[in-house]
Amino acid sequence: MSSRAASLRTLATAILLTTISTRIAAQSPLTVASPDGKTEVSVGVEAGVLRYSVRHNGSNVVMPSRLGFAFKGAPPLADSLRIVGSQRATYDSTWTQPWGEVARVRDHHNELRVDVAESKALARRFTVAFRVFNDGLGFRYELPDQPAITDYEISDELTEFALADNGSAWWIASNRPRLDRSEQLYSEGPVSTLDSVQTPLTMKFSNGLYVVIHEANLVDYPRMFLAGPRMESRTLRAALAPWADGVKVRGHTPLVTPWRTIQLADRVENLQPQLLTLNLNPPNKLGDPSWIVPQKYVGIWWGMHLNTMTWSSGPKHGATTANTKKYVDFAAANGFKGVLVEGWNIGWDGNWIENKNAFTFTKAYPDYDLPGLAAYAKSKGVGLIAHNETSGGIENYERQLEDAYKLYQSLGIHAIKTGYVADTVGGGQSHYGQFAVRHHRKVIETAAKYGIMVDAHEPIHDTGERRTWPNMMSREGARGQEYNAWGAEGGNPPEHETILFFTRLLAGPMDFTPGIFDLLLKSTGEGARTPEQSRPRTTLAKQLALYVVLYSPLQMAADLPENYAGQPAFQFIKDVAVDWDTTRVITGAIGDYVVVARRQKGAPTWFLGAITDENPRTFTVPLDFLTPGKRYEAEVYADGAGANWRTNPLPVAISRKAVTSATKLTVALAPGGGQAIRIRQLP
Repeated sequence: MSSRAASLRTLATAILLTTISTRIAAQSPLTVASPDGKTEVSVGVEAGVLRYSVRHNGSNVVMPSRLGFAFKGAPPLADSLRIVGSQRATYDSTWTQPWGEVARVRDHHNELRVDVAESKALARRFTVAFRVFNDGLGFRYELPDQPAITDYEISDELTEFALADNGSAWWIASNRPRLDRSEQLYSEGPVSTLDSVQTPLTMKFSNGLYVVIHEANLVDYPRMFLAGPRMESRTLRAALAPWADGVKVRGHTPLVTPWRTIQLADRVENLQPQLLTLNLNPPNKLGDPSWIVPQKYVGIWWGMHLNTMTWSSGPKHGATTANTKKYVDFAAANGFKGVLVEGWNIGWDGNWIENKNAFTFTKAYPDYDLPGLAAYAKSKGVGLIAHNETSGGIENYERQLEDAYKLYQSLGIHAIKTGYVADTVGGGQSHYGQFAVRHHRKVIETAAKYGIMVDAHEPIHDTGERRTWPNMMSREGARGQEYNAWGAEGGNPPEHETILFFTRLLAGPMDFTPGIFDLLLKSTGEGARTPEQSRPRTTLAKQLALYVVLYSPLQMAADLPENYAGQPAFQFIKDVAVDWDTTRVITGAIGDYVVVARRQKGAPTWFLGAITDENPRTFTVPLDFLTPGKRYEAEVYADGAGANWRTNPLPVAISRKAVTSATKLTVALAPGGGQAIRIRQLP
């Protein structure tokens, strides 16, 4: 080729590339708005980079933020991009939950699907789907099967959240040694001070807007943390939990990622109940879910944390036949439907955290008659809840899943509590990586096959999968009640539960295990504990209110049965519902207080729970959620005279008063206190 011809070809190539680049840069953004028009998402390409942004009520929420992937052994799918197509749709339907904080959920959203392709040789393509609701939005990537992407190893998801405001954030860390799980106290600080945090991440912008970043429909993909920010731009980046070798995601196309969700609320009261993630999950796959029964339960559990019982065999073994019968009798006499038994199965002797492969999930200790106790419980109208602690030995557990669940089904055991107490799972894998996510989904689906409900501790966080698999009932995933019995920190501080309501509980139900009446922990035989020691830092009335405030379809009366004897306040735990038709948050402030009312499903009865931090508070609560023209009686369990979490936590004042929808109740809370109210419609 002559030098002139070569020059002409080089010039033509340069013109072509410039033209492509100009077209990419010049593409007008695509927009999609929420049905009420308040939230708008824009998607466009700038200099070959695909970015999205979010506005709400005319103000920026997320500034233009990058989208894409980085691959191991392949160029990143992040530049030289162009939009090659789009599709739009609107959906509006209502579906019914088999159980939940509300009975019926409206799914009303506008969808924009953006088709993207590379302008360079590989010509890889993908779609980003956006769904915008009145309460927020979700977006996800969809990579079709294609010659340039078949088997893949993703080294990073390049999703960014460039926040428009340096608002306040409530967070727990995701990168501290031995603390990559969720059992931490929450910190508060400006967005610009965040390092690496877990979701849901709740933030309050300077204009009063609440913004929550989380994810939905987590399937065969690692959990998303948030890393950053870049100080100058307040940009948080998706940080996926890795495999042991550092790869984030392995698989074969087609790939559909979880939804990245951004919940928006103009008032803090609108954060709950959170339905966005539920609407971004597929519908129920179980068919008839009538065998799934929300319930209250008791259990052989708290005594282990008080050191009055042991999980292991020996003189203080808690899971004996005689002790379990005592709990079954107590449950039957007080209307509880379940009895949790921990330490029943062989594997607890020695260092059970290290001896993860010693656990068997079908063989009981000699002093525990599993078939006999299951039959005894059934005769009393009660079901056993089988505890399955794995110590992170996922492979050992999975080898036994079918046999164990088949056994439980044959014995009439329809609920299990799983546990993963270990720094890693599956031989050095992350608690939250793709390996662990696959395992947790296998547990849910196998349990469904055998008619078993799941309560997961040390879990993958909730991303709304309970809509698809409603046997996935509750989970831990935060600092629960057991920290009030042990730990160098001295228990959960009084504000802890007021933070959980607007953070952890935005993901889904939590098995917090409320209901401790022996607040000074005298039952340990060690005498009353001081406020500086580990003990519940609440009043007794607040322990009652937690049944309404901290939602779970499985609620435990966590204390020892003998500590409820002769306690009039125990009646509230017996009466309180666990399944709801309607939820209304009356007022709240993160870290300060919560007042919430819920109507029992299938009944005209309401329950109200109010909790506070270390400060006393008084609220005037209008009962306008009651049906006009109907008469009601309010049964009030309030902090008694002189109640104070620090010095006098036990007094409870019980009263009754006639109320209507026009009534305004005065709700007074002691320091660290609460109030629980049952409002019954009169004939």
